[in-house]
Amino acid sequence: MNTPKGAEFSDDSTSLSRCYTRTIAKAGGAPVLMPNLTDQKLITAMVTRCDGVMLTGGDDLQPDLYDPSLSRQIKATAAGIDLERDLSEFLLIEQALKQNKPLLAICRGPQVLNVALGGGLITDIDLEAPGSLNHRRKAQSHRLTHQITIEPGSLMHRIFRKKSMKVNTAHHQATGKLAPMLRATATTSDGIIEAIELTEEEAKTRPFLLGMQFHPERLWERHPEFLKPFRALVKACCT
Repeated sequence: MNTPKGAEFSDDSTSLSRCYTRTIAKAGGAPVLMPNLTDQKLITAMVTRCDGVMLTGGDDLQPDLYDPSLSRQIKATAAGIDLERDLSEFLLIEQALKQNKPLLAICRGPQVLNVALGGGLITDIDLEAPGSLNHRRKAQSHRLTHQITIEPGSLMHRIFRKKSMKVNTAHHQATGKLAPMLRATATTSDGIIEAIELTEEEAKTRPFLLGMQFHPERLWERHPEFLKPFRALVKACCT
């Protein structure tokens, strides 16, 4: 969740797009918002009381958390950095995995997930992957804008039952080198990773885990199939 200035006193405030809470409710879940905290005991207690965890979209990660050697030019592209949120979500991921809670991650979510588990991040697609598709279509977040290819037999494939599909796109960063326990299960034609999940070996002993770079919560009202990953999360939370 983001921490912009609050409407009442203009101080740091925790906020979340209603798209997420409405979508979880529509999928049959009861959404509970977690504040950004870096107290491990509190994070542990909050995760214990929840059936599952969802990491949402938002601003960029602090570059020093994943690659202190980045050039000043590339580091300067990271916007809206909130270190407290970064560290809070690292703890949230740690506890979700430790407590075997289902986890769904969206946009910034899979990026944080991958970094927290030892992977890397493309800080700016234009600078680090020149010639890529235009992934910065924030103004068109409710529209299907580019195609992704889905790995057969993956969790993504089981949820959507498609080998390819169109999705929306609103990001300038992307999942980089994959963490050892994760694999890419959807990509665009330029090679940018659009979905990550557990490796086949890890999936044998762990619950539901899926990260999607696109924003299904902004699509399902026009395209009902995009409610499927949220229903899958809720189902995993109930088993």
